[in-house]
Amino acid sequence: MSMFRFRDRETANKILKRLKSMNLNIRLMHVCGTHQDTLVRYGLDPLFKSCGITIRQGPGCPVCVTTVREYEEAITLAKRGITITTFGDASRVPGQLSSLLDLRAKGYNVRIVYSIQDAVKMAEKTGKKVVFLGVGFETTAPSTAVMVLKGLPDNFSILSCHRYIPPALKVLLEMGEFKLHGLIEPGHVSTIIGVKPYEGLSRRHHIPQVIAGFEPLDLLMAVYMLAQQIKKGVAEVHNEYSRVVRYEGNRRALTALNTVFTPSNVEWRGFPIIHGSGMKMKGEFSQFDARLVYEDKLRDLHELFNEPQGCRCGEILRGLVDSADCPLFGLSCTPTHPIGPCMVSVEGSCNIEYKYGLQKEHTFRS
Repeated sequence: MSMFRFRDRETANKILKRLKSMNLNIRLMHVCGTHQDTLVRYGLDPLFKSCGITIRQGPGCPVCVTTVREYEEAITLAKRGITITTFGDASRVPGQLSSLLDLRAKGYNVRIVYSIQDAVKMAEKTGKKVVFLGVGFETTAPSTAVMVLKGLPDNFSILSCHRYIPPALKVLLEMGEFKLHGLIEPGHVSTIIGVKPYEGLSRRHHIPQVIAGFEPLDLLMAVYMLAQQIKKGVAEVHNEYSRVVRYEGNRRALTALNTVFTPSNVEWRGFPIIHGSGMKMKGEFSQFDARLVYEDKLRDLHELFNEPQGCRCGEILRGLVDSADCPLFGLSCTPTHPIGPCMVSVEGSCNIEYKYGLQKEHTFRS
């Protein structure tokens, strides 16, 4: 199946024409960095606005929602001589005074890996104490869980910053900071968790939801499906990404997650503590939980850490403002000199807006 099937200009114009005819004035939110990339890269944002539709990115960037304290935990361990392994984006997020990448430049043992498997191999090869900073939602967490179940070397542990998406959506709706008419749910996460975890949100908050893929026509169709629900006054969970997402999700991945992790209460950047949103390693795997293994080294960490001065990343993650509303955006905060994580991650709203924001042309390929 060619991806260009999902970038057809004629089909896109038909959907836009129907949206314009509906006389909409609605605000939607998606919770996926790849959706934001599609929205901005292909010039969809102004097209939706011309139809009376505003779309904001919510807490859909895992690198962004990970807190300063969590990055400081990894930084503290690196300073204590522990080898820290993580993904490239996570290494660049500023902590209180520096990032993991800054420490690497100073000679500390910080390694960029493409997977937890790479980190495990490093521990086996070097014999040194290695910590994997695990950042990600239900999409990447199964690979961490699978490696734990396969068995880890004694010198390896995990600093779990993995999170569950549905509890954050629940809190976002309960906070009620603005009127939200519908949610575009993430395709990657939904591939793992399926459709069912979203159904309670629609029932409790009367919020229409559509699970969407990542091509331009996926996003256009998802918005149209939401608009239809809004016009009819119904609130259901529809699956636009049915070519990949199944109702029950990926049962093997879910079994691995449920075997290794238990829900815990954690703070998200820009949010208060969200109950049941963190993935904490179960007691039988405590010998691989870095927070327990290195409890003595982390004991002196401050309870509270300040967000970067002037950075509005927390508000962006709650959908309250756009990147352009931040006074630092594109001036003191750029991809080469990021101040907040929303400018660091390729899934961050600021990074995407900086990269594609000036390209306002409609760029469908036929």
